[in-house]
Amino acid sequence: MEKWLPDSDTDPRLKMVEENLKEIRFHMGEAAVRSGRRPEDITLLAVTKTVAPDLINHAIECGVDKIGENRVQEFLSKKPDLHLDSVGVHLIGALQTNKVRKIVGEVEMIQSVDRIHLAREISRISEEKGLVTHCLVEVNIGEEQSKSGIPRDEAMELVEQIAELPGIQVEGLMSIPPICETSAQVRQYFSNMHQLFLDIKAKKLDNVCMKYLSMGMSGDYQEAILEGSNLIRPGTALFGLRKK
Repeated sequence: MEKWLPDSDTDPRLKMVEENLKEIRFHMGEAAVRSGRRPEDITLLAVTKTVAPDLINHAIECGVDKIGENRVQEFLSKKPDLHLDSVGVHLIGALQTNKVRKIVGEVEMIQSVDRIHLAREISRISEEKGLVTHCLVEVNIGEEQSKSGIPRDEAMELVEQIAELPGIQVEGLMSIPPICETSAQVRQYFSNMHQLFLDIKAKKLDNVCMKYLSMGMSGDYQEAILEGSNLIRPGTALFGLRKK
């Protein structure tokens, strides 16, 4: 017996996802061209925190091929209901060392590595499982006490330390800028991140492949692309306001 799937013609939530995705892709492409790149040079990672599996699956049916979850337990509880055969999953939320074993091997990438102790644990568990875990180093570009991430001036050293570990590979940087009053202000933070990305890439460290600069969410992904981001993380712009 075939499993019943919601119809976007009758379910307004699914229609909303379709329309929102079209709008995001349009603005992505526009910003990419303005930044001197092609639309296909920018990766869209749909943030699925608190989003129901049927909405996530519909986004996948519409062409989304990467999703990002904030919490280990939430992702693992939803995973059996998700259609992930051709989809890459990233962990984008803060990761505690005691949750590393649960998530290593379950996701394509961990975007929130911000300390050497966490990197060592990822390395150890990955070695145990015979895997190489791809990661991004999270940078607290605004040096906000309320946010995770390593300070900008310590990021290079952390990347160099992780590069020496087996079972883990740095593939770029991730950041969330402070809330800004103007587009110019947020673009300056993104510009600073892009420069850091280029500085680390120029060192050509062994075991480091500076492929992704992950920055830009629902409210600022266009500015992020204009300043060099090649991986954006829209959530509410795609799925609507999150449930509390």
